[in-house]
Amino acid sequence: MSAEHPSTTVTTVADGVARIVWEAGTTVDAVRHEVARALTAHHRVEALVDPTDETGQRTATWSGLHREGVMRGVTIDGAPVDRIVYARVVTDVPANEPEGFRTLLNSFLPRKRAIGQMLVRDGDGRVLLCQLTYKRDWDLPGGVVEVGESPALGVSREIKEELALDLPTGELLLTDWLPPWSGWDDAVCLVFDGGTQDAGILDAVVREAREIRSVEFCTPEQVRERCADFTARRVQAALASLAGEGPSYTESGRPLTPGTPGTPGTPGT
Repeated sequence: MSAEHPSTTVTTVADGVARIVWEAGTTVDAVRHEVARALTAHHRVEALVDPTDETGQRTATWSGLHREGVMRGVTIDGAPVDRIVYARVVTDVPANEPEGFRTLLNSFLPRKRAIGQMLVRDGDGRVLLCQLTYKRDWDLPGGVVEVGESPALGVSREIKEELALDLPTGELLLTDWLPPWSGWDDAVCLVFDGGTQDAGILDAVVREAREIRSVEFCTPEQVRERCADFTARRVQAALASLAGEGPSYTESGRPLTPGTPGTPGTPGT
C-alpha cells in the first residue's frame, strides 16, 4: 500500500505484515498516522531501526511501535547489519490508553536478570554448595528467576527441581549486583536464608543430573577453594549479613566504600 506522507514508505513484506520506513526528519505524528493506516489492511506493522539511530528509535517508540529485540546480521543493501525490530499488531491496546502506554514503556525500558540463591548451613556451620555440570566452579543452590515469578518462590522452585528438597525460603540476606561478564548481561543475585539443616538432608537429595554433579556441605576453606572468587565473596558476605556483621548489599561480593559510587568490574576481580 502507498503512504499518504511522502516521507514514509509502507511495504507488504509477508501475508498480513507491513514494514514501514521513514526519512530523517519525519514527524512522530506522520509515522503514527501511517502505522494506524497500515493496520487497517495488515495485522502487523514493523520497522527495522539502526541501533545507532537514536532519533529513529524515539520516533518508532512514540509512534506506538513496541520494541521486540535486535535482529542480528540481517542483509540490507547487500551488507549484513544489526537492526532493532519495532512492531505493532492490531490487538495491541492503543498507546493513548493507560494500559497501552504502560505496555509500550515496558517494551523498551531496561530489564534486569534476577538470580535467587539460598544460604543453607549444617550444625557445624558448613555451607551447602552444588557442583554444577556446566561450569567448573561450585555455587550456592538456586537459579534464575522466571519472568513474573517471585524471587522467593523462584529459589524454592529451583531447589525443588534440582535437588528434590523442600526448603522454605527465609529472609533476604544479601543483594549482590553482578556486572556484565564473559557474554552475560549484568544481574542481581538475591541470597535468602535457608536456615540450619541436619547434614542428613543430603541423603534425601535427588540431583537433576543435567545440571548438578554433586552436593556437599562445605567448610569456609572449601568454599574458597571450590567457588569462583566472586561467589566465595558472596557467600562470605551473606554469612556476615546473617550474623549482623556486614552490609546487605554488595557488588560482585564486595561492599561499597562509603561516600563513593560503585565501580563496575568483572566479577572475578
